[in-house]
Order: sequence, then structure tokens, then C-alpha cells
Amino acid sequence: MEQGRVAPHIADEFPGLGISWLEVETRPGRSAEPVRLRLRALSDRFYGSHAIHMREQPIPWAYRVFFRQIGLDPDRTRTPVEQLALDRLHDGAFVSHGMPEDALTIAIAETGVAVRAFDSDRLRGRLCIRASAPGEALPGKPAQLDQGTLTVADERGPVELLFGETAECGVGRDTRRITIVAVQVKGVPQIAVDEALWIASSVIQG
Repeated sequence: MEQGRVAPHIADEFPGLGISWLEVETRPGRSAEPVRLRLRALSDRFYGSHAIHMREQPIPWAYRVFFRQIGLDPDRTRTPVEQLALDRLHDGAFVSHGMPEDALTIAIAETGVAVRAFDSDRLRGRLCIRASAPGEALPGKPAQLDQGTLTVADERGPVELLFGETAECGVGRDTRRITIVAVQVKGVPQIAVDEALWIASSVIQG
């Protein structure tokens, strides 16, 4: 597992903010039966009252607090684990979407930690959290970002908005290596981040 830097002025404003990742070799595709069974078992734990009270738990609450700090309303733009819970209630279960989506679902549901996946071969160098510079845009997106927008970036430029839109670095049909990324906020212990990355990678690798 690797840890990236947070730009100093952002780290001062948001203590506890961090980014970690690891790479795994895999090919996107249909999930194996043990993974689908694990999703079904998780579905039995995410029922109505669980979803309602989830936001009171320490890790989901930490992300809600951070969302508000950066100007996102967590009752409109859901934190990753709350969005999963709502999707489960809407669909009646966690629906399998194949790999690596199912691995991320399991990792988020088990830990509450926000994780994403990127095509490793579309990234350049180490990841960081920083503000966008003048004239920058997400690759493949025509609109320039407002200066100072919080982003996850590699050494070439922004690859996604922090808890927002992703550029062309997402996992596709031709992906052969996946970078699983966890964003940590104040109140989320490092052991939970490590566990989320380990769960996602172990599910992907079988």
C-alpha cells in the first residue's frame, strides 16, 4: 500500500485528510459465485433501520462532516456507504455489477471507507490531493475547473474531483491493472483504510 501527499494548505484546512492506494492485476468481468454469495449475505445486513442509523456510526458520520466542510450536502450528494445502502433498499439487494465494482461494494459496505478504482495504465506517477490550477480540466472533459477545486491528481494533472466526477482514468474493458484508491478524512482510522484496501484487493484476486 502507498500513501500520497495532501497539498500543505489543504492539509492545514482539513486535518486528517489522506489518500492511500494499491495496485492489483485483474481483468474486469463477471464476478465469481462466492463474490455474489457474499453480496447476498451483505444485503441481509443492510435493511431499512440499518440504513437510517448508519449515519450515526463514526466512519459514515466522519464523511458526512467532511462533505459539509467542502460544501456538499450529504443528504443530496450521498457519502459512498450511504449511497450503497440506498441502492440496496431500492433494488432489494446488492446487485452484482461484476469486477471491480463488486469488490468496491463489499469493501465500502464492510468498512464504510470511501474507495474508488482507476485503470493503473492511465495514471502517471503518484497520486495526491490538491487544488486545481488555472486552466486545468479533467482529461476528456471540455470544461475547465474552477481554480481551487479539490481534486485527486496524478503527476500529469487532476483525475477526479474529490468525491465527484472521474476523468478518463476509470476502469474499462481493456483494463489489466487496477489502482484501488481510498480517501481518508478526519475520524477515519488508518486501520479502517488498510482494511478497505485489503478487502477490495482480496475480493478482486479471489
